[in-house]
Amino acid sequence: MTDTNDSNDRKLGGAGQQGRTLSMRRPVEQSRVKQNFSHGRTKTVVVETRRKRPGGPGGKEEDQRPAPETKPQFHAQPRVAPSHDRPRQSDQQRSGVVLRTLTPEEKEARDRALADARLREAEERKRQEAEALRRREQEDRERKEREAAERRKAEDDARHRSEEEGRKKAEEAAKKLPAQRPPQTAESEEAKVKPRPGLGVKREVKPPAPTRTKNDAEKRRGKLTLSNALDENDDRARSIAAFRRRTERQKKQAQGFQMPTEKMVREVTIPEAITIQELANRMSERAVDLIKLLMKQGQMHTINDVIDADTAQIITEEMGHRVRRVAEADVVEGLAGDADAAETLKPRAPVVTIMGHVDHGKTSLLDAIRKTNVVAGEAGGITQHIGAYQVETRNGLVTFIDTPGHEAFTSMRARGAKATDIVVLVVAADDGVMPQTAEAINHARAAEVPIIVAINKIDKPQANPNRVRTGLLQHEIVVESMGGEVLEIEVSALKGTNLDKLLDTILLQAEVLDLKANPDREGSGIVVEAQLDRGRGPVATVLVQRGTLHLGDIFVAGSSWGRVRALINDKGEHVKEAGPSVPVEVLGLNSAPEAGDQFDVVANEARAREITDYRERKRRESRGVASGRASLEQMMSQLKEGARKDFHILVKADVQGSAEAIVQALEKIGNEEIGARVMHYGVGGISESDVQLAAASGAVILGFNVRANGQARDAAEREGIEIRYYNIIYDLVDDIKKAMSGLLAPTLRETFLGNAEILEIFNITKVGKVAGCRVTEGSVQRGAKVRLIRDNVVIHEGTLSTLKRFKDEVKEVQVGQECGMAFEGYQDMRARDVIECFRVEKVQRTLD
Repeated sequence: MTDTNDSNDRKLGGAGQQGRTLSMRRPVEQSRVKQNFSHGRTKTVVVETRRKRPGGPGGKEEDQRPAPETKPQFHAQPRVAPSHDRPRQSDQQRSGVVLRTLTPEEKEARDRALADARLREAEERKRQEAEALRRREQEDRERKEREAAERRKAEDDARHRSEEEGRKKAEEAAKKLPAQRPPQTAESEEAKVKPRPGLGVKREVKPPAPTRTKNDAEKRRGKLTLSNALDENDDRARSIAAFRRRTERQKKQAQGFQMPTEKMVREVTIPEAITIQELANRMSERAVDLIKLLMKQGQMHTINDVIDADTAQIITEEMGHRVRRVAEADVVEGLAGDADAAETLKPRAPVVTIMGHVDHGKTSLLDAIRKTNVVAGEAGGITQHIGAYQVETRNGLVTFIDTPGHEAFTSMRARGAKATDIVVLVVAADDGVMPQTAEAINHARAAEVPIIVAINKIDKPQANPNRVRTGLLQHEIVVESMGGEVLEIEVSALKGTNLDKLLDTILLQAEVLDLKANPDREGSGIVVEAQLDRGRGPVATVLVQRGTLHLGDIFVAGSSWGRVRALINDKGEHVKEAGPSVPVEVLGLNSAPEAGDQFDVVANEARAREITDYRERKRRESRGVASGRASLEQMMSQLKEGARKDFHILVKADVQGSAEAIVQALEKIGNEEIGARVMHYGVGGISESDVQLAAASGAVILGFNVRANGQARDAAEREGIEIRYYNIIYDLVDDIKKAMSGLLAPTLRETFLGNAEILEIFNITKVGKVAGCRVTEGSVQRGAKVRLIRDNVVIHEGTLSTLKRFKDEVKEVQVGQECGMAFEGYQDMRARDVIECFRVEKVQRTLD
């Protein structure tokens, strides 16, 4: 690309050619071509085409010889002149005036255009070099593939030629073999033609037949191959067909006469329950013989009946076999592994469980330590889930387990105490020792773990730490300040007071305990919590107690198993492994396990399925036996006292621990007349199958932190099933109490009103007998219930129909006054009888 201001340059267009002088140069035609590039870039070039001049000197020679091929020349045109300058330029060209010099702005635009063009040319050059390199690599790769294909073809051809030559040699050898004859000796020739002396008849002596040795017979057996045919010195072995024929021949000979065999005594493995067919197979006996033996003992069975281990042992011993008793629980033996050697143990972080009464500041204290705000996300301001976190302090890592303080979460507190090393008992300084505080103390003692008392909320004006210390003495907890061994720290979660001192105390207690574990083995631990996530499937929060849990491990947790697809720590980060005392979320389970289940890593999927099948079967059997026992025990009582009312409930929660806590709380509600019966409980959203189950059993559906999908809502409206949603557990329990109280029969309460003595009996036409009475005690009211008492014996109980004072009907007659009374449907009244008046009230009962 060049630019010049020379006025002698050729101008474009017809108007610019008027001021030019004639010349002998060849005419040149010019045209502009616009080129498009990637990313919206364009470029305008000028194409020049030179033509031959017709006629003139040397014109014929030029016409005779071929014209050389001329390539169009491309000249980049800088886009510096805007479109509105073109008319002015054409006027200048038309007038023949010399072009003006470029302005600084136009020079700058021209320089930018030239720089961009150079940059584009460099990029195009690089792209072409890369394309050429790629093309060369592809050509080299194709060339190597062609050479390899040619080599393979040459090898195949050589192999085919060798096989063809070997086949031809074998055919030639086979043709030569029948042509060979055994050589005849000269003596045999003479014996054939020479007659014996003394005999007139010439007898021809036949030559001896060739003898066939065993080696020759064996040599002709076996499969004929090219190698065997070419190798004449090698003896050929017996063929498979000949061996098979020999075996069949021996079997036929053995069928004619069979030697008596001695009975084989086997060791028979007998589980807790086994079918007759399976037992017969293990003993290699006929099932008919076992059934005959059972019939002799007075038991009628079929081949598919299941017998117990004792009966199977008796049958096996009578059949002459040895017995080895095993149990189904043997499948889980060795699952936990052997004890770790002392040299393999390494220090681990302590596991600390925060326990205490509801609203005593447990989660707030943990938030202050972790510098988070978990309590803001809890419904009602109370913890309803169990959470596991790991906090890094200046002296090491500490794993915290936060447990709920509500009374319904007893099982969660028990799990937290079982999985912990140290229990931090949080007690509010303004509230003192409460029922769940005492329960937490009992759980910690049952787990045999040390207790550290954290007296919280000391920043409040009504705080009294000494009240907490003295209250703990009732539960045999003597703190260090009162001469005991239990450490206590006064803290404030709101102000952050003494939090570092609490952490130092925890680490000091951990050093005393000398906590160690072996990280170089298969991982095992406890399931802290489990839930069913809509996007991720079953998710379990586990605490690794020993070993290391890796990605891809196959592990068993209760009646669930799976392969570890992802490990997520408490900060939401994906990790590749989790060592001892590390809480993580595990993805990859086939179902949500029970909270509190032990998890162990196994070798393969077959082992995992075997263990989970056994556990699922035992759990199903235990549930069936429990329900059957309850129905049998209650059958007679229900017949005597009337049918007991059951309040059918179906519970769905977000996590397994909350579902268990709700079920345990509902089972405590009720009395001998009514009780809550949980038809089904689980984790996850409310589905259409849950609505169908509720419709079949007449149950109400309770959703705790979950919702029903569209199909489930439509099915519930269609079936008339009520779905209630809750996010606070004590609201759920209170509503169920009220609903169950409405099903209770009301209590009839009798209120005494007064007594009246009959003085005289009057017969009134069209009315009947009317008793003239005097009220001796209390008052008598019309419409109230009355009893007729004669000689202190109740003769009649009914309703008062008429109450008159003189001739007027009155509602009430006070003590000391006389009145007339009549009963509804009863006339047998006598003088000196006593009429007792009372009122019956219905009182609605409630469940405490």
